[in-house]
Amino acid sequence: MIPISTPLLGAEEKEAVLAVIDSRQLAQGAQVAAFERAFADVCGVKHAIATSSGTTALQTAVLAHGIGPGDEVITTPFTFIASANSIIFAGAKPVFVDIDKHTYNMDPCQIEAVITPRTKAILPVHIFGNPCDMGAILDIAVRHGLAVIEDACQAHGASINGQMVGGFGTGCFSFYPTKNITTAEGGIVTTNDDALADRARLIRNHGQRERYYHESIGYNFRMTEIQAAIGLVQVGKLEQFVETRRANARYLNQHLLRVPLAAGLQGVVLPYEAPGHRHAYHQYTVRVPKRRDQMLAHLRERGIGTGIYYPVPVHKQAAYQRLGYRDHLPVTEEACVEVLSLPVHPALSQDDLEHIVEGVNSLWS
Repeated sequence: MIPISTPLLGAEEKEAVLAVIDSRQLAQGAQVAAFERAFADVCGVKHAIATSSGTTALQTAVLAHGIGPGDEVITTPFTFIASANSIIFAGAKPVFVDIDKHTYNMDPCQIEAVITPRTKAILPVHIFGNPCDMGAILDIAVRHGLAVIEDACQAHGASINGQMVGGFGTGCFSFYPTKNITTAEGGIVTTNDDALADRARLIRNHGQRERYYHESIGYNFRMTEIQAAIGLVQVGKLEQFVETRRANARYLNQHLLRVPLAAGLQGVVLPYEAPGHRHAYHQYTVRVPKRRDQMLAHLRERGIGTGIYYPVPVHKQAAYQRLGYRDHLPVTEEACVEVLSLPVHPALSQDDLEHIVEGVNSLWS
């Protein structure tokens, strides 16, 4: 079976972990600080605040912006549920807008219609590693005095005109094992705002600057030294990993049978990359109009791993239905029954790529 994703960990990561074990310093310390500096440099920002997961990075960012009960945050329903849950955890309300049919990202044209006096922030998600239209989103945010929190949990190494995502607003990244780089589990908040960085550090460590002196209510969202040691090795490989993902995506783009978005049953709709945008291809996601489930079974029989991200949009999840969400977001809902992700990770061989192409194209032969 060709897996849909796989972490790439080798001797360097093993040595880094063993060095931490030998040091006896296992809690947040010098390795975490070094990893934070390295990741901030990659993103071109002043501050990076490491956390225990991508979810806690999102929670930290939302809370650091002072978002709480009675507030609203505009976000996308086409994402993993943690994006919206981070808003719920703060006592605020997620407000969903539909997505762009080409990028699967939040459609900026939908945002201003749902802004109210209670709106405090916009939380776009760079889904599958494809950067959002940050120019349009930032323009709206500035006009309405709103914060921007980028969910870049799938977008390590993605950029717009050379500027890395995570540096347009307050960035949030995940280092879960399937991400473009991993710390086994973990997350990080990125920002150029000194005051916000200070609040984030307090939030992730029980509200304490000095041990046992608590300035505010905080959480235990700390990253371990072992996680950070793995991350320090991985961040040095990020550019290589992303370039390999992009090369694999180019091969698939060149060889898969394709159709226009409104066409019939022959072929798949390929991923879209806007001019000036660098897609990091956390996932290589195609659309299969009318025949997605047939394609899924067809590829499984041929030993090709696939993923459906996401079969149910957030606003249709049972948990959100119980909260009273009754939105109808047609572009999102159509995408959920048509999208299918194919392997694109750096561990693929040329034989793997050829087998994926043959498997997809043979459905129509």
